Amino acid sequence: MNTDAPPPSSSKFEHPDVWVFDLDNTLYPARHQLFQQIDVNMKTFIAELLGVDREEAHRIQKDFFHTYGTTLRGLMNAHSIEPGPFLDFVHDIDLSNLPPSPQMNQALGALNGRKIVFTNASLDYAERVLEQLQIRHHFEDVFDIIAADYLPKPDINAYYKLINVYGIDPKRTAMFEDISANLAPARALGMTTVWVPRDPEAAQVTGPDDHVDHVVEDLAHWLHVLSLTST
Repeated sequence: MNTDAPPPSSSKFEHPDVWVFDLDNTLYPARHQLFQQIDVNMKTFIAELLGVDREEAHRIQKDFFHTYGTTLRGLMNAHSIEPGPFLDFVHDIDLSNLPPSPQMNQALGALNGRKIVFTNASLDYAERVLEQLQIRHHFEDVFDIIAADYLPKPDINAYYKLINVYGIDPKRTAMFEDISANLAPARALGMTTVWVPRDPEAAQVTGPDDHVDHVVEDLAHWLHVLSLTST
């Protein structure tokens, strides 16, 4: 596993066909705390839905996340909720503290190949975040939780659907994620995997393993250097 160093020019990164990026805490730093707002909204939704206090709502939320991959999937399985109202409620957040990212914009622009966002969030939310970062124009599409039939990463069936929808060759694909466990199916399918450990809590729970090819802290800088070494 390489840490914070671009792969050599002889690696699979030299000419990938497809670049698959997670959204939250991957394409922007966790310090902007967007997911903290979503986290608060999820607790509120659970507390109101189930008539419990916020402490119990927090326990249920985290249990669903670790058991099912997302809180939404847990609520769908355990309580048969309709996903639409949940997605609308939890993603109704303030993006004003998220600045445009000229560094990421430049780095993405220098990469040859198709670029796709693969997120457990909703399409509307993902589009808003990408527009706020001013990088939406780099991406062919957003493959969201709805397109995945509400099967969240790391459910391997979501990855199969991604591959089939976009005609992706996994062996010619690089995937970037802030949660290490979400890279395990990608690696099993033949993708090159890059872990961006920006969330300390997630990093502690899902540390690097054999399914992680590279660990990167500053993704924009890493991609920029990579584009220089592959030209």
